Amino acid sequence: MESKINIIYISVPDMNDSFSRVVLDGVQYLMRFTWNYYAQRWSFGIFTMQKEPIVQGIRIVPNFPLNLNIANKLLPDGVFGAYSNLPYVGRNDFVNEKASFAFISYDEGVETA
Repeated sequence: MESKINIIYISVPDMNDSFSRVVLDGVQYLMRFTWNYYAQRWSFGIFTMQKEPIVQGIRIVPNFPLNLNIANKLLPDGVFGAYSNLPYVGRNDFVNEKASFAFISYDEGVETA
């Protein structure tokens, strides 16, 4: 048996601070995306449905596994990332589709052809 890679694209709202409901690996989470005007950067966090933080304040940089150094059993099994050809993700880059945000999960035990 081989692993199957699943990519789930997550929409980043055109707001400076927002919560969105997402389902990852069959579990509901709230994701918070925040634009910091002074630092000119995005960050995100993952919360329970009761808005209890699991992780928060993770800086979004393109083409890097954003939760690489975070060990938390409440997180879904996979990697969050922002994907872009830009050196950094600006305020409007998600809306203008110059960047995308995704979760890559691994389904163990799924046969692939």
